[in-house]
Amino acid sequence: MGVLSSIYGMALTGRSLLYRTGLIKSKKLPAMVLSIGNLTLGGTGKTPAVIALALEAKKRGFKPCVLTRGYKGKQKGPCLSDGKSSAFLKTAISGDETVLMIQTLGDIPVVKGKNRFLAGTYAMGRLGSDAVNIFILDDGFQHWGLYRDMDILLIDATDAFGNEKLFPEGILREPLDSIKRAGIIVITKSDTATDTIYALTQRIRQYNAGAPVYRAVHRPTAIVNAAGEISSPDTLNRKSVYAVAGIANPDYFRALLTALGADIIKLKTFRDHYNYKQRDLAKIKKEAGGLDIITTEKDLVKLRELQLPDNVYSLRIEFSVENAFYDNIFGGLK
Repeated sequence: MGVLSSIYGMALTGRSLLYRTGLIKSKKLPAMVLSIGNLTLGGTGKTPAVIALALEAKKRGFKPCVLTRGYKGKQKGPCLSDGKSSAFLKTAISGDETVLMIQTLGDIPVVKGKNRFLAGTYAMGRLGSDAVNIFILDDGFQHWGLYRDMDILLIDATDAFGNEKLFPEGILREPLDSIKRAGIIVITKSDTATDTIYALTQRIRQYNAGAPVYRAVHRPTAIVNAAGEISSPDTLNRKSVYAVAGIANPDYFRALLTALGADIIKLKTFRDHYNYKQRDLAKIKKEAGGLDIITTEKDLVKLRELQLPDNVYSLRIEFSVENAFYDNIFGGLK
């Protein structure tokens, strides 16, 4: 391990030790907290999973509230959206993933705040103690400051652990033996790596023999234009498109489009969470010519804030997992 990764690893160990020995205590909210997180730097599909879990919780009669850091959002203190206000529907304020969750979840409250305990307390104060009985913690596997009743760990089947080195030499946020903390493990994008799923499951079992392991896919469900109008993803079959992706794993986006039958003339990529400018869009439009431009939902929430041409669409995907996953989580809560 290189010097920088060693320093990073020592900092992780020291911080976790403070919590595990009780020198620093995790704070507890007056409602159940379900965490969704991962071991790696982006790309596992946390946002669709958070959305799916929140919608399922509501469907089963619970009162969920999402707590998210709101990566790259400039709002410093906690801010809340409950579907009744558009005050925080700006990506510069709340972050792209937060805006996507707000737009998708409707009246399910979403609270952005770096300190998730303060964010949850803020939500209780704004909404009332009876308005929330489950908090869903987005990207919470490494958030030691808040007590979690359940840690759900997502592992990407297409690139589970990279070169198995810690950041910055690799993509690991913490060592592989941290898998032992997970109460439930989900292998995402499992449909694209069926030949390696068994080996990956066995590797997981080396670190965690008891947690149930489920398989999930990210299923394309619609094509959405800038106005929110929906069409079938089947419309991409045999269609030439210009693709744009500013996400952690653009190759997976390419694979989804290809599986739908799209003829990708070009895939233009930007770094994850890229903040598009009007000049970027002008260049994209010029390069695309008359082709339809297809991007991700996370990218479209930012592009909508610019002057969009009519031929820009996003591919909507949903986190799809067996019902046993939800039964395991919610079955004993009532």
